[in-house]
Amino acid sequence: MTTPALLPLSGRRIPTLSPGASSFPHHRATLRLSEKFILLLILSAFITLCFGAFFFLPDNSKHKRFDLGLEDVLIPHIDTPKEGKHASGQVVIHGQGGHDEHRHREDEESLRDKIRADHERALQEAKEKLRKSREELQAEIQTEKNKVMEDMKKKDPGPKPLPPVPMPMVVGVSDGEPPEPDVKEKRDKIREMMKHAWDSYRQYGWGHNELKPLAKKGHSTNIFGNSQLGATIVDAIDTLYIMGLREEFKDGQEWIEQNLDFGVNAEVSVFEVNIRFIGGLLAAYYLSGQEVFKMKAVQLAEKLLPAFNTPTGIPWAMVNLKSGVGRNWGWASAGSSILAEFGTLHMEFVHVTYLTGNPAYYQKVMHIRKLLAKMDRPNGLYPNYLNPRTGRWGQHHTSVGGLGDSFYEYLLKAWLMSDRTDTEARKTYDDAIEAIERHLVRKSNGGLTFIGEWKNGHLERKMGHLACFAGGMFALGADGSPDDKAGHYLQLGAEIAHTCHESYDRTVLKLGPEAFKFDSGLEAVAVRQNEKYYILRPEVIETYWYMWRFTHDPKYRQWGWEAAQAIDKYCRVSGGFSGVKDVYSSNPTYDDVQQSFFLAETLKYLYLLFSSDDLLPLESWVFNTEAHPLPVLHLGNITLPGSEPSQR
Repeated sequence: MTTPALLPLSGRRIPTLSPGASSFPHHRATLRLSEKFILLLILSAFITLCFGAFFFLPDNSKHKRFDLGLEDVLIPHIDTPKEGKHASGQVVIHGQGGHDEHRHREDEESLRDKIRADHERALQEAKEKLRKSREELQAEIQTEKNKVMEDMKKKDPGPKPLPPVPMPMVVGVSDGEPPEPDVKEKRDKIREMMKHAWDSYRQYGWGHNELKPLAKKGHSTNIFGNSQLGATIVDAIDTLYIMGLREEFKDGQEWIEQNLDFGVNAEVSVFEVNIRFIGGLLAAYYLSGQEVFKMKAVQLAEKLLPAFNTPTGIPWAMVNLKSGVGRNWGWASAGSSILAEFGTLHMEFVHVTYLTGNPAYYQKVMHIRKLLAKMDRPNGLYPNYLNPRTGRWGQHHTSVGGLGDSFYEYLLKAWLMSDRTDTEARKTYDDAIEAIERHLVRKSNGGLTFIGEWKNGHLERKMGHLACFAGGMFALGADGSPDDKAGHYLQLGAEIAHTCHESYDRTVLKLGPEAFKFDSGLEAVAVRQNEKYYILRPEVIETYWYMWRFTHDPKYRQWGWEAAQAIDKYCRVSGGFSGVKDVYSSNPTYDDVQQSFFLAETLKYLYLLFSSDDLLPLESWVFNTEAHPLPVLHLGNITLPGSEPSQR
């Protein structure tokens, strides 16, 4: 594969094929903590000695002046016969001749004795410290650190508690066991695959962002910065809960509680961190009711806000979690922001506003929508690039696959999540889909419906694996579509599902390539070597699940089972699951990456495909683009601006 591992290939996902792309901080201490402690003690003893010796110098006028100043500071409450005040308000002490001088000498001697005793005590403590072993010193240091931390906690109570808000209706968060024994057996197999993926990560990559299942060690990419943020833990934890893997869920919750820290000096992808981390934490909170997930989600959302500090309010692609400095990917059309990235924040940010009462999050995403509504769109299409400094489109490239996909998805889901009151979002979605169908959707010579890519006025007859999610999106948006087109869009979803299944079925491994062509006599087949890989992606299975929910046609479960068997046969290794570099090769090589979205999405959608419909019913839940379920917000007439009161 020729694509560099450090470049995002898509809007919905940023894949990383190249092994060894991890970059973790290397800490090098010039002195160990125990050695520093000993040196500090010796230095303090030396300073004390010098300070004490000062008082044993011969008397002179300078010494006396110092004594007087010291006396005023250290013994302000000395008994005196008279007190008065200067105009400045300072208390002054009036002396009484020889008696006063005698008292001064006594006090001075007493002070010297005290300093001498402190000096001796400090030296003795230093000697005792030097006689102790390293282990004893480390234990003492840890005790002192714990004491300091406790004192700090008493002084700083931490973040203010969030305002109480009614918990949205949460139904069908577990179980969903199918009545058919053969379907239950398939579902159990998916749970076993999840357990293998999780246990392998737990054993070999715990705390790292992702796993290298062949090398059996941690893995990371630049979308997560240079820190170990446990991306797989946060991304997978709601899947564990849904599958009833409670012990594994508990392990993940404990790690998040104790180790997930967003105050690190790490430059992260705003989009990826939003959909994987904030989405994952919010879903875990709504499913389990555990407050820690809500608090962590809010903390992270606050860290992302500086990314919006641009001339237009269109956020940077990346932001440093510590400094708040943002920037864009260098390759993205002269420093542009990417449509699928800045357009895939709405669901999570609206929930953060709901939970905190802070309108800033909602206002940020609504500002993006308002800005886009004012802009000219060539042929009604949204280009994938927008410059955050100038507010102008970059190169005219439109796709429903990488770089564009989840922008359209979130328009529809904003409407669904608002209990269908955000009519502005629905209208924007309908208009966008109409333009896409007119300019991008085509039928091949062999009768396969596909979604091409528009580049500078030319349609490229190529469809990416990422675009295969659109079959499910069309089905999800069928109900509520204008002009009685519900049947039309459900049929369009079915046709896309069929095409994407063909892209799987026409490979040796029965796993779909990253992209496939529809020209020169080739249909649903990858041509370039760097498009023949499969990195455990979920989009095709996602569409199968949505089509199953809306039609209950058994072929979708059959197609899903074919994909599950192929993944288990060709991607499973002893240390987890790995992507493969060529789905047309009977002897494939591995990319050695177990993507976090494999646990968050691919296995979750397979599990839901073989579950009954009462598990996470679509009337009550809306899935973000990383398959994290968020509840519908029944806000009625207090809905956020731009929506209409609910009629329910």
